[in-house]
Amino acid sequence: MEYQYVIGGILASVSGFVLLNRSRGMKKTKEAKENMRDEVVKSSEQVLCQSENATNADIIIVGAGVAGSALAYTLASYPIRQFNIISILQLQDGRRVHVIERDLTLPDRIVGELLQPGGYLKLIELGLEDCVEEIDAQQVFGYALYKNGRSTKLSYPLQRSDPDVAGRSFHNGRFIQTNAVRLEEGTVTSLLEVKGTIKGVQYKTKIGQQLTACAPLTIVCDGCFSNLRRSLCNPKVDIPSCFVALILENCELPYPNHGHVILADPSPILFYRISSSEIRCLVDIPGQNLPSISNGEMAKYLKTVVAPQIPQELRDAFVFAINKENIRTMPNRSMPAAPHPTPGALLLGDAFNMRHPLTGGGMTVALSDIVVLRNLLRPLHDLSDAFSLCKYLESFYTLRKPVASTINTLAGALYKVFSASTDPARNEMREACFDYLTLGGVFSNGPIALLSGLNPRPLKLVLHFFAVAIYGISRLIVPFPSIPRMWIGARMWIGARMISVALRIIFPIIKAEGVRQMFFPTMLTHYRSQVV
Repeated sequence: MEYQYVIGGILASVSGFVLLNRSRGMKKTKEAKENMRDEVVKSSEQVLCQSENATNADIIIVGAGVAGSALAYTLASYPIRQFNIISILQLQDGRRVHVIERDLTLPDRIVGELLQPGGYLKLIELGLEDCVEEIDAQQVFGYALYKNGRSTKLSYPLQRSDPDVAGRSFHNGRFIQTNAVRLEEGTVTSLLEVKGTIKGVQYKTKIGQQLTACAPLTIVCDGCFSNLRRSLCNPKVDIPSCFVALILENCELPYPNHGHVILADPSPILFYRISSSEIRCLVDIPGQNLPSISNGEMAKYLKTVVAPQIPQELRDAFVFAINKENIRTMPNRSMPAAPHPTPGALLLGDAFNMRHPLTGGGMTVALSDIVVLRNLLRPLHDLSDAFSLCKYLESFYTLRKPVASTINTLAGALYKVFSASTDPARNEMREACFDYLTLGGVFSNGPIALLSGLNPRPLKLVLHFFAVAIYGISRLIVPFPSIPRMWIGARMWIGARMISVALRIIFPIIKAEGVRQMFFPTMLTHYRSQVV
């Protein structure tokens, strides 16, 4: 019996030894396979980035619209050489940047034509203020607001000591082409991803040649129609309305050098001068179902519904522009910034964040973002560690918030307040907003400073927004003795609903922007690390 136990123990020991060695061998085999796979990935990356058709640099910029061209011009000092499709530029700190643009013909857009004073200050900060020179750009000093035959002028709170600081309006394409350095055309088809890190892009020439560009950092600025954003953010695009665009020629605005906003039914109409002889008109139509242009329904709608609501001084020119049959349309998109921090890549411009274009704040946000990004990249000498760079650039999303969230929130809130409604409380809010702005002083200067990007303070925006609601309630119940008793209850009920309307308008926008980033940025670790 004892021999059986001994033999059993020996067999168990041998079996355990065999199993242990086998598991170790499997582990080594697995590690070897993983190392081999890593080597294959690494070698494939090297093949892609060192092939004859590949180009290498420190930064790739996809798109040369307002954001892309301004960023490229800001970072670059002078061109040092050119490849078939891309310009390679020497950066001020010794880096090289590739700029890839799909179409280099003169853009002809109906938005992106108004630069707020806050955006112009960012242009100065970037050293690009000469971009608005020699393109027939027009100075803008504020807005004129119209409602039911009444009007009020709202001027920007500008410093008189510097008369050049004002808004600018212009043809979008002329502004972009003064920014851009000499570029060739190329269409980026995909981001080059290796093990979760963006290593560059693959792109195609006009003749169909497939090429590769590699860099430690790829900045995607390919606009509102971006086909690259899905892998870098959570794109929740809302289309609340569409703009119908016309150009009025050889006429004058009632308030020179001011944008004009008509609180029409069903939604606002905009006028602003884009050259010495042209005035842009944008008619907002809620939803996406527009009257047909081809069968004349749109012209009929503009003449019968819109034209009677336009100031008399502009009505004849408006009808004449309709008869020229040069009517264009564009959906208005809104998309809060919801990034997926991705090693090796960053989103910028309308590819990253959009708001309703009613307030003309898009270029201000883009230029402000470029200032933030430039300041973050300036002290870095090595961009090769993609994961560390990604962690470092997380502060970008918070540092941009004061300007971006203020303009985004105000654009969304004002569009809803300025649009007509069948809800009596919403209409009272609209009336209260117009009357609040006509009070002058802090009641107009405060909101206009927010809108223009001169004082981007999210908390002040919320305070003014609810001040409008409280002012509206006071209009309903004062003077108290003169109101018939039977009306008091109804008016107080509408007043209470105005507060509810204000909450339902602004809170969803704030939630989308991020409460902590807007109001408590110092609570975020990556923010504190950048400002200390």
